[in-house]
Amino acid sequence: MVPNTPSDDSDSDSGCPKCGHTGTDVGRISTTGGGISKMFDVQTNEFRVVSCTNCGYSELYRDTGSAASDLADIFLG
Repeated sequence: MVPNTPSDDSDSDSGCPKCGHTGTDVGRISTTGGGISKMFDVQTNEFRVVSCTNCGYSELYRDTGSAASDLADIFLG
């Protein structure tokens, strides 16, 4: 079995890359960079997290102002 392929029997390339489920949840996280920003705990990097609501598989996308629905479309293929 090849890892990271949909486990269902459909021939579709859409859905979660791990389980094929189409439900997603989009969240947001902030992280520190390096150097001075890390020392003073300044959150310099922002990401959107798209997660499968079935298996929890998640991908991070740098927050560039894209709508959550656009990110979900990218995640689902």
